[in-house]
Amino acid sequence: MYILVRYHLLPPSLVLLTLLLASTMGCIQSIACKPRIRRENIVVYEVSASIDQCPTVIEENSPIVLRYKTPYFRASAGIVMPPVPRNETWVVGWIQACTQMEFYNTYGDIGMSSWELPELREGRVKAISDSDGVSYPWYGNTTETVTLTGPTSKPSRLTVSMNDNFYPSVTWAVPISNSNTAMLSHITRDQSFITWLVAINSVTKERIVLQTVRWRMRVDIAVDPDMPLGSRASLVGRPHQEQPHILNYQEPILSNALGRPNANDAQVLMWRPRRGAPLVVIPPK
Repeated sequence: MYILVRYHLLPPSLVLLTLLLASTMGCIQSIACKPRIRRENIVVYEVSASIDQCPTVIEENSPIVLRYKTPYFRASAGIVMPPVPRNETWVVGWIQACTQMEFYNTYGDIGMSSWELPELREGRVKAISDSDGVSYPWYGNTTETVTLTGPTSKPSRLTVSMNDNFYPSVTWAVPISNSNTAMLSHITRDQSFITWLVAINSVTKERIVLQTVRWRMRVDIAVDPDMPLGSRASLVGRPHQEQPHILNYQEPILSNALGRPNANDAQVLMWRPRRGAPLVVIPPK
């Protein structure tokens, strides 16, 4: 009532100006108070990262190739996302990149084949995306991600998980030879990865890193090609993998982890003879 009396005492032009200013200030206040998703509003809980406590399994079923299957790396996390504003979409999930790779298959004194990531090997990039090749930048699009489309009126509780392992084939014979004679004598593999738990605004492309995990997988297999098929290969070195490290700080996402090419498309198979020049056996895609 007091305010109405005051308005009546003011000149009409001043009353109109006051109302316009009040309306404008209300709009400004509304914009300023629009809910925003920030790191401090996101709750991350029950983060786990592990490698199965079992040795790499060697398969000698084929006269053409040896296969081996490493234990699985597994990561999982629970997240509580705050309400998502109207016209915003957020995706929460796992992004992974390979930061180092050594993969050598030795054939006695003849030479070795090696799977290589040239840009990484030469130091031109610090990481290569390990996406599935479809769901960039995400590692995958099933259990690996959850999408939230606004408006949502209350916090959302969600879980994202992923797993990864190696299951390659290595030829018994020299890969550039027409001979089928088994010459494979050793397999060495050592790869390192960074795995990020991330929330990304699909509209603005804003990225919020929620968790960072570093892990490594190593394989060391001795082969006697003169032995009968089924008893040629054996694991050497440590039987179990070093467990992943869940960092207590967040590493920024490396730019090459977000787009093409992924590691599978970027890798090249080289033949490196003991004598002579190296040869590309399988080029990058």
